[in-house]
Parts: sequence; C-alpha cells; structure tokens
Amino acid sequence: MTLQQLLVRYTAFAVVATAVNLATQRAVLQLGESAAHFTAAMVAGTLAGLVVKYLLDKRWIFFDQHSGLKHQGRTFSLYALMGIATTAVFWITETLFWITWGTDAAREAGAVLGLVVGYTVKYQLDRHFVFTQGAKGTE
Repeated sequence: MTLQQLLVRYTAFAVVATAVNLATQRAVLQLGESAAHFTAAMVAGTLAGLVVKYLLDKRWIFFDQHSGLKHQGRTFSLYALMGIATTAVFWITETLFWITWGTDAAREAGAVLGLVVGYTVKYQLDRHFVFTQGAKGTE
C-alpha cells in the first residue's frame, strides 16, 4: 500500500469512528446534560468508536488476518492500551472546549481536534507495538 493510500484509508476510518463516537455521545446526551451525562456520553462514545476503529484498522490498515479468541483478546487489549494516552488528549480537548464555550458545536469541535491529534499518535503506537506481525501498511 502506498503512503497516499494509507493516509486516505486511515483518515476515512478515523472519520467513521469519530462519527460513531459523536453519534453515540449525542444519543447519551439526549438523556440529560448534567456532568454525569457528559461523562457517560464521552465514555460510551469512546468505546463505540474504539471498537469500530479497531475492526477497520485490523483488517484494512495493518492487514492482520489472525483469528482466534486468544489472539483477538491480546491484540484488542494492546490496541486499547495504546489508546489510553491518546484518549486522554481527546477527552481533555473536548472538555476544555465544552467548559470554555459551553456549546455542543464547541464540544464537538474540541472532540474532532482531540481525535485528530490522538489518531495521529495512535497509528505510530499501533504500528510499533500492536500489529507487529505481517504487513503494516507502508514502512
């Protein structure tokens, strides 16, 4: 896969995962707008986006064809672990935008900015620590 193909795919998958994340957040925030609802929305959105992004990255970015519960569990656990720091960037950015401007548009803009930075870092972490067998996109 060329670098351009990788960038297009990875960006498209990040957009899909971000849309899933934000749609999940909106669904949770329909239940209320308290701090507890905000936190629940961020957690639910993050989990939904994580699963979607993992499935897309595993197959179409890192070409990991391995199956089996043991391999899947190990790979997903490492993938999620690599996402902890990048999720912190996303959550902090989203929260700062929400606190600063107090609107849904600002919250979502902060989420998008945080996710862009987070996904950029996460690709490098995944490439070096998670999907270490087989093809890894471009070298």
